[in-house]
Amino acid sequence: MAFKPNYGRDRAERARTARTRSEEKQLKKDEKTALRKARRAEMDPAQDEPNPAPDQPNPPPDETQS
Repeated sequence: MAFKPNYGRDRAERARTARTRSEEKQLKKDEKTALRKARRAEMDPAQDEPNPAPDQPNPPPDETQS
């Protein structure tokens, strides 16, 4: 007598291989992103600070210029 097909096991196996593939893709993307960020940091390290602190605060605007 032939074995009954085990669809649940087959589906779990396909899902496992798909998950492995997608994790590998994500790792490659993360590596590329890290390389891009490292190159960008080498090119212009001043851009790491999004809003650098000003040396002197801006003076209040003149009210007579309206």
